[in-house]
Amino acid sequence: MAASEIQIVKVSSKTDRREFVELTYRLNRGNPNWVPPLKMEVYGLLDSKKNPWFGHGQAQLFLARRDERTVGRICAHIDFLAHEQPVEQGFGPGTGFWGLFEAEDDTVAAALLDTAEQWLRAEGMNKMIGPVSLSMWDEPGLLVGGFDNPPTIMMGYNIDAYQDWVEAHGHAGVQDLYTYGISIDDGLPELANRIVAMGEKAGKITIRKADKSRFDEEAKLLLGILNNAWSDNWGFVPLTDAEIAYAGKKLKDVVYEDLVRFAMIDGETVAFMMTLPDLNEKLRDFDGSLFPFNWARLLWWMRAPKVRTMRVPLMGVVKHLQGSRTASQLALMLVEYIRRDAVGNFGATHGDFGWVLASNRGMTSVGEAVGGTIDKTYRIYQKMI
Repeated sequence: MAASEIQIVKVSSKTDRREFVELTYRLNRGNPNWVPPLKMEVYGLLDSKKNPWFGHGQAQLFLARRDERTVGRICAHIDFLAHEQPVEQGFGPGTGFWGLFEAEDDTVAAALLDTAEQWLRAEGMNKMIGPVSLSMWDEPGLLVGGFDNPPTIMMGYNIDAYQDWVEAHGHAGVQDLYTYGISIDDGLPELANRIVAMGEKAGKITIRKADKSRFDEEAKLLLGILNNAWSDNWGFVPLTDAEIAYAGKKLKDVVYEDLVRFAMIDGETVAFMMTLPDLNEKLRDFDGSLFPFNWARLLWWMRAPKVRTMRVPLMGVVKHLQGSRTASQLALMLVEYIRRDAVGNFGATHGDFGWVLASNRGMTSVGEAVGGTIDKTYRIYQKMI
């Protein structure tokens, strides 16, 4: 098909927006490793009245149509907080983004990427980075390795052809994100166990469970440490107070006290680890909808979930301890304490750790120290425009 036969239109109506959301379900429905996201979550992500990201960002959604059929989609967007970050950390002034990308074929992909590039250039951007949908805190990166099993909760999935289509358009990888698969039912490697035991014997470090009766306070504490701990990382953009409150509200129902721990030294909270049951194990049969009866099934399951896999989406150690032996000990103690409850109380046998920046040697070392192996690689691309 010639590119001229493809029509690119801006999403401007409720019908357009519905087509934008629904396309991914049509294109991926036959793939056994794709997990349909809840449509209500996707609509919420795109809603400028609900998603506080729009307080510091703007976005334009596009659809590709051919023969009156929707055959692709893309979002071009600008995060003004990203412009305030140091250039050496990946973003900075002139950075635009693309994401929420789906295409039937390479011709459609090229037309969509062209359109996103043109829109960003017209908005004064000189660099495009993606896929980022909509922020690094959502689902960043294109899956380029690990297609043979489903992603865990809050991670994306795409077919392997997308890598060739994106790279053919002149985009080059700028950062890889890893997830580590870990067998957890038999305990950690012996060296990790010794480090944990030394921390327990010394008595300097205290590990406590999260307290859901003080959820808002605990969420603010956790995400405050996160902003501090990740502030020097590639691609960091701080969460605003509104985003912290929004994230806390979304996560409250899937957070369990046994699976979120804080580490303290001399009364100061210096690290945390959040673990979530892999909700995808339940959602994969819902086809993106909670109705008419899936909501009841989900609520019943969430009362006492039993899962194969636990995911660690967030972990952080305050900046002034990073790179120290204490930081490694804190991380391993948090992993082990949560691992015990994940196995004993939730029946988990596997863990999924990440994403972790390939350039973050401190966190890749933790992934390796707990016996993990890279099971998925997501790539973020950059193109100067």
